[in-house]
Amino acid sequence: MESSPVTTSPMNDDRLIETLYSSIGVNPHSLRGDPSIARVEVHHNRVLGLHLVPGLLVDASESHDGIEATIRVTQGASVEKPVQVCFGMIPETGLQRIGLAIEIEENARVAILAHCTFPFAREVRHEMEATINIAPGAHYAYLERHVHGPGGGVTVLPRTRVRVLEGSHYRTDFELLRGRVGAIDIDLEATCEARSVMDVQARINATGEDRVRIREVGHLAGEYATGALVTHIAVRDHSRAEVLNTLTATAAYARGHVDCKEIVQGEAIARAVPVVEVRHPKAHVTHEAAIGSVDSRQLETLMSRGLTEDEAADLIIQGLLSRRGSEK
Repeated sequence: MESSPVTTSPMNDDRLIETLYSSIGVNPHSLRGDPSIARVEVHHNRVLGLHLVPGLLVDASESHDGIEATIRVTQGASVEKPVQVCFGMIPETGLQRIGLAIEIEENARVAILAHCTFPFAREVRHEMEATINIAPGAHYAYLERHVHGPGGGVTVLPRTRVRVLEGSHYRTDFELLRGRVGAIDIDLEATCEARSVMDVQARINATGEDRVRIREVGHLAGEYATGALVTHIAVRDHSRAEVLNTLTATAAYARGHVDCKEIVQGEAIARAVPVVEVRHPKAHVTHEAAIGSVDSRQLETLMSRGLTEDEAADLIIQGLLSRRGSEK
């Protein structure tokens, strides 16, 4: 991949799409050649490509400063392959603003794999406002993978509000494992009704002067609702991370867990504030928070097998940031 974007002449849409996919290590020709895979491709504040499959509806409008889009999966539909969403910016500077309304109708199923790429960012700001409504019996999974450049010139501001209705399932994963973070401020709040399931995970590797702030709130408001807020972060050099996770249970037999683990190296600083609140005698919520350096026993074990200290530390951090479970 080129170390800097080509600026001598404007790229056409096909070239922009190819550059976006190439920056995340995906062959756009093989992906776009499969008609059974739904795709949404966005550069800056323009929709460059859109391919839908039965049961999936997308309506998008563009303006000079943003995109407003509605994504709907119709009642009973099952989208078999993950929907591929690729959005980002090739220029070094600019603002990308996206508003999303997502409706997953009754007993529908869909998984979305979103690639967010800003490979040459020097001063790029990405803002997203999303509202998600998951109808009874529906399943919705969303994996967001970020690829940033080495300079850390990105500010990412996602705001998400979710309703997980009776008997529905909601899972979201946020990953930033390649490139400098820059600044990330995640704000997510979800309300779960009876017998629904919520699984919220984030994994971030911060270096240099990166800044990470995560605020996640889950309300287990219905009987037998279950929820987990899981955050794993590595902070190194002079980076900073703050995690504010809150899980409340207000209904009988609601169950939840908050898990925050952070590894600190160099002059980095990590802060975690897990809050659990139970307002019903038959509900139960637990929490676990651990902040510290790389485990010395693990380090010694790996070094005894021939790894250097840095190699061993990197391997331990990779384990911390690995994603449990599997994609749909």
